[in-house]
Amino acid sequence: MIQYNPKDWITFIFRFHESDTFRQLIPMMIFIGLYAGGIAYLEIEFWQLSDKSHVKNIPLMHTTVGFVLSLLLAYRTNTAYERWWEGRKAWGALVNNSRNLALKLSAYLSIEADRNFFKSAIPAYASVLSKHLLNEDASKVLFEGLDLDIDHRKHSPNQVAKHLFQKANELYTSGKITGDQFYIINAELQSFTDICGVCERIKNTPIPYSYSAFIKKFIFFYIMTLPFGYVFSLGYYVIPIVVFIFYVLASLELIAEEIEDPFGGDDNDLPTRKIAANIKKHVEELL
Repeated sequence: MIQYNPKDWITFIFRFHESDTFRQLIPMMIFIGLYAGGIAYLEIEFWQLSDKSHVKNIPLMHTTVGFVLSLLLAYRTNTAYERWWEGRKAWGALVNNSRNLALKLSAYLSIEADRNFFKSAIPAYASVLSKHLLNEDASKVLFEGLDLDIDHRKHSPNQVAKHLFQKANELYTSGKITGDQFYIINAELQSFTDICGVCERIKNTPIPYSYSAFIKKFIFFYIMTLPFGYVFSLGYYVIPIVVFIFYVLASLELIAEEIEDPFGGDDNDLPTRKIAANIKKHVEELL
C-alpha cells in the first residue's frame, strides 16, 4: 500500500507511480486518439454534413447517457471501496483481538513455556492468513519455538486456529486456567476464524461478471460515439477532449477493479504483511 501525505496534493499532479492508470491506458488512449482523428477528418473533409444533419444532435444523447454513466461509475466505485474498507476493518479487528488475547493470557499464565507458545502462535495466525489470502504457500512461514506442521493442501488458517484451541483446552483441562478464564478468551479465539471468513468472502465473491462487463461496454460505446457529434463544434480539438474523457471514465473503472480485491499485491491493496508484523511486535511485547 502506498504511503503518502494527503496534504501535499500538488505533487500528485506530476507524480506517476507503477499502478497509475495513465500508464495502463496509454495504448487505448493512442487508439482512441487515432479513431477520433479519423472521424474528425472524414466529417470535416469528406462528409461535410449540413447544419440540418441529425448527426449534430448526437451531443443531446451524450448528455443524457453521460448522466446515467456517471451514476453507474459512482455506484461501482463506492461498492469497490466498501469491499476495501470492509477488508481493512476485518484486519483491524484481528489486530485488536490479538492484543486483547495476549493481554488476558499475560495475566492468566505463569509458566514461561505456555506464554512462549501463544507469543509465537498468535502472530503466526496473522502471517498464515496473509499468505492464505495472497494464495502463497503458508507452510514456509517460520514459527519460532513452535511445532506446527502446516499442510499446504489444507486450509492453513484453520490449522493454526486448531492448535490455538487445543492449547487453550489443554490449559483448562490441566487446571492452569479456570473455566471462566477459558470462556473469556474463547471470544478472541473464535473471532480469528470469523475474520478469516469475512476476508475469504470478500476475496472469493467478486463483482458479478455481467455487471462489470456491462460498464466496460457502456464506456466503450459512449466514447466511440463522442466524436461524431462534437466534431462540428470542436473541430480537431475533439481528439484531446475525447481522449481525456476516456482517461477519466476508464481510470475510475480500473481503480474500482484494483481495490475490490484488497488482499492482492497491488500498490493500493491492504498491507497485510505489515499488519501481521505489527501484531507480532505487539504480542511479543505483551507476553
